[in-house]
Amino acid sequence: MALGVKVDMTQGSLWDKIVLFAIPVALMAFLQQLFNAADVAVLGQFAGTNAMAAVGSCGAMCSFVVSLGTGMSLGANVTIATNIGSGRMDAVRRAVHTAMLAAVGGGIILGLAGELVIEPIMAAMGIKDPEVEAMALLYMRIYLAGLPILFLYDFEAAIMRSQGDTRTPLIALAISGTVNVGLNLLFVLVLGMDVDGVASATVISSAVSSIILLWCLTHSDSIIRVNLRELAIDWPSLKRILIVGLPAGIQGALFSVSNVIVQAAVNSLDTAVMAGNSAANNIDAFSWYSLNAFGQACTTFVGQNNGARRHDRCLRTLKICFIEGYTAYAMLTTILLLFSRQLLSVFSTDPAVIDAGQLRIHFILATHLFTMVVEIMSGYLRGYGCSLPPTIIALISICVLRVLWVAFIFSADHTLFTLLMVYPVSVAVNALLTMVFTFFMRNHLARPAAAAA
Repeated sequence: MALGVKVDMTQGSLWDKIVLFAIPVALMAFLQQLFNAADVAVLGQFAGTNAMAAVGSCGAMCSFVVSLGTGMSLGANVTIATNIGSGRMDAVRRAVHTAMLAAVGGGIILGLAGELVIEPIMAAMGIKDPEVEAMALLYMRIYLAGLPILFLYDFEAAIMRSQGDTRTPLIALAISGTVNVGLNLLFVLVLGMDVDGVASATVISSAVSSIILLWCLTHSDSIIRVNLRELAIDWPSLKRILIVGLPAGIQGALFSVSNVIVQAAVNSLDTAVMAGNSAANNIDAFSWYSLNAFGQACTTFVGQNNGARRHDRCLRTLKICFIEGYTAYAMLTTILLLFSRQLLSVFSTDPAVIDAGQLRIHFILATHLFTMVVEIMSGYLRGYGCSLPPTIIALISICVLRVLWVAFIFSADHTLFTLLMVYPVSVAVNALLTMVFTFFMRNHLARPAAAAA
């Protein structure tokens, strides 16, 4: 397997390059979500509702730790892309090797910290059934042990995306995902395992994709080639990765923290609602990933063009990402709305589970009208190295607002409908504040970012 052809983001048409960049990123996320959904489906069909509910209750916490890793990898993407755009090839090499070490080191640190605190966190989640709580704790312990592997794949994929290669990570994920499904069936059907089986399958298959990308990077003839003997921390590169990546990771984690709170509220309802929420989360995520793909495209294209001082192309990138992103969102949302019940029946045939899942899908798809603004605007700002303000906005509009909603409004009307209303309300506020900030900063982004590069 060879690295895909790199894309010159600073020259030529943006319309085709952005969509050709975003499609593999979205497909990669779709495949990842499909394989995650396979975990839940195998448990729901062959291990029972309790196992399915246990993995579903872990979704927000898994998203929390993955968001930190993905955000940090975004810092590597912006740093490397900006250096490529400015023609600083030696800086590219140093940043690539720094990113590889940062991935493994960050995964080890976060994994160890997670193992220390996961038990009290699970106790605070308010899961009513002791068996479900025990299963969820086991799943999370195995998942946290595999974080260095999961983070390594994210960083390797980010390194490749920095020069426009989104094809190779997609191929690697397709291979590892196939391994994941096969291991799920082996561990659950043949060996009689349940949540420990699907968690182990996730870690093992992630190791497969990480090894594939590592082989590609060490055998590449491009500027992002990895030489294992040159692995070392370049402190200026690490600082730049952290400046962009840490706020991005925290922002994603804030969404997940608020979702943990919402999940705890879901757990206060019955098991059917928990299972339906878990199934719907695996389905409506497909829509979110299409939005996120254009956000990542915006970050990478703005990063390269900012490095090349092509700020007119940065603004054009923003506009095109909105047009193409909303087009993709409309098409996918239509499909999900038409076939939501059929898709939910893959996870469970219980009518109560399907009804609860369908209600969540409708709310989340409506919320994504505002999520598109947040993803693309935040991606635009991060491409310029402006990563902290979107995080602060998310803290106010997402985390704080959702905590208050659950504490006061949901407590007054203890229904799933009232709980799900928190999603469109909070994301709409986030989108409005992000748009206002970007508007007032539009004439100030290029100068400090160019100086930092």
